[in-house]
Amino acid sequence: MIETKVIDKIKEVFDPEIPVNIYDLGLVYDVFITEQGDVQILMTLTSPSCPVAESLPEEVKHRVMEVQEVGKVEVEMTWDPPWNRELMSDEAKLALGFL
Repeated sequence: MIETKVIDKIKEVFDPEIPVNIYDLGLVYDVFITEQGDVQILMTLTSPSCPVAESLPEEVKHRVMEVQEVGKVEVEMTWDPPWNRELMSDEAKLALGFL
C-alpha cells in the first residue's frame, strides 16, 4: 500500500539533534495521498529556530519521491499547533526516557 511505503520513507528521516525519526517524534501532522499518487505532507519542527528548518522538509520530499507509485510531493510547514512531547509515539517517548 502506498501510504505505508510513504510513511516508511518518512521514518528514514531523523532530526539531527534527536535520535528518533520525525514521524515518531510527532513532527508529521498529516499525510494526504491522491488517487493519482500525489502526496502532500503537513509537518512542523520542534522549534521555529531549528537549524534544519530549510533542509529537513526537502529531505522528506526527496525520500518520499523514492516511492515508485508517488507522483508530485509537497511538504507544507506549519507552526499551528505548536509541537510538544505529547505528539510523540510511545516508542519515541521510551527511547528518549520520557516513559
